[in-house]
Amino acid sequence: MTEAPTLVYAFAVCRDGGLTAPAEPLAELPGLGTGAPVRTVAAGPLTAVVQDVPAAGYDEEALRRRLSDGAELERCARAHHAVITAASALAPAVPLPLATVYLDDGRVREALGERETSFLTALGRIAGRVEWGVKVYAPTGPPPAPDPAPAEGPGPDRSGRAYLDRVRTRQRGREQRHTRALRAAERVDAVVRGLAVAARRLRPHGVEVTGKHRTHVLNAAYLLDLGRERELRAALASLRRDETDVQIELSGPWAPYSFADGGITDSGATP
Repeated sequence: MTEAPTLVYAFAVCRDGGLTAPAEPLAELPGLGTGAPVRTVAAGPLTAVVQDVPAAGYDEEALRRRLSDGAELERCARAHHAVITAASALAPAVPLPLATVYLDDGRVREALGERETSFLTALGRIAGRVEWGVKVYAPTGPPPAPDPAPAEGPGPDRSGRAYLDRVRTRQRGREQRHTRALRAAERVDAVVRGLAVAARRLRPHGVEVTGKHRTHVLNAAYLLDLGRERELRAALASLRRDETDVQIELSGPWAPYSFADGGITDSGATP
């Protein structure tokens, strides 16, 4: 019976020999749940962590359908992250974007060769380091109570000027709170940057993620040497005591997604 055609899904790239015992810990991972083992493909000084996937479910059109479904996108993202995390626990690993798919092992090797310099540069940058995420939010509080004035405008017992003054006062108060929050976020960023070897500002989340009662004023990723977690947590604890106008959240440690760029996208991948 003819076997169904397959493609090769790539999760991450490591140095050749960096995965000291790749067959055992990686092969036990479910990966994307295709039934094929997570394995490695070597090319020169680099090794890709990959898994065979059915072509019918992972070609360009199938991937577009799969990733347009919210539940399926989340499942794939979690599986992708789990493999990268496992590989990163064994050796420095450059995470590849979700849905990086190649035609076969030969195309994977070609991609590693074409991007060898940038992959090696990225691996040198992240070796012995992990990524931490810091988010700062400005609480907005519940919406103000509606003004008791009728819909037509100020009532007879108050002047139009007094009504507008109250509106302006509320607006100034919101602007002042936001300014204080932005300044606090800059102080948080400065302290954490002092501990990091690299930092990146990311796009703040909108209200659909944060909710209506807080505003995202800092979304940043920091690359820290291993062993500095205690200093980081102590610094943020001190900042939380001092910066009472904002909420500070820490996440990590993560594989260094934000600092492993270079040589990630390949023209032979699908899509």
